[in-house]
Amino acid sequence: MTAISAMKILPGLVFSWLALCLAVAAEEGIEGQKKLVEEVARLTDALGKSPDSIRLLSQRGDAHLFLGKFKEAVADFEKTIALDPAQDAPHWRLGIAYYFAGEFRKSSKQFAKYHTYDGRDRENGVWKFLADARSDGIEKARGAMLEYTRFDREPFPSLYEMFAGKKSSEAVLKELDEKGLPKDGAAAFFANYYVALNEDLLGHHERALELIAKAVASSWGKTAEGGPAYMWRVARRHAAELSRPAQAKP
Repeated sequence: MTAISAMKILPGLVFSWLALCLAVAAEEGIEGQKKLVEEVARLTDALGKSPDSIRLLSQRGDAHLFLGKFKEAVADFEKTIALDPAQDAPHWRLGIAYYFAGEFRKSSKQFAKYHTYDGRDRENGVWKFLADARSDGIEKARGAMLEYTRFDREPFPSLYEMFAGKKSSEAVLKELDEKGLPKDGAAAFFANYYVALNEDLLGHHERALELIAKAVASSWGKTAEGGPAYMWRVARRHAAELSRPAQAKP
């Protein structure tokens, strides 16, 4: 029996599987969360001695973001820009913090600024679209999508067309499968994560949970260095937000 047929025949089991995946991910993250709390305490102590340290503020902003303390993350990131305005345009992390804090218009503006810094990165354009969609609706957001002329890394060209309404989520996943990209840990992670966000935007909540659980379970994401590992941590936080009961969301 294929996974798709099992979903059709045994929806209750599929839901239980989703809950299990998210619960396991949460349990695996408990130790990580404790370390983040300790990291915030350490950084706060260090900032008491060096309150204008951009490095310390940036690190604490990241820790706050991963802990789900979005307003605190925004405050730290904004202070780094106040101390060094040259960091404004490149600061895509502030755009993500604004998004999670529910400040969608500020989020969109921040990603638009980043586009002037790097006009090739479609992942940035995806986040601008998501912020616009939350504030203005999907159709208006599609009309305001950033334009790209140079090739970007896989799977973002196809993902960008998906958000533009030119391809369905399943068409994108099928296309990636045909290209053999699921064997590429990075491409598989980003595909599952962003298709999940598209499904959630379209109101397909259970499908979104299924896909984001796959993204969070990515063995590549847990070991990737630099930016990719950062986005895996963002995906973990997004999974936690999506799995919260509606009445518990801000």
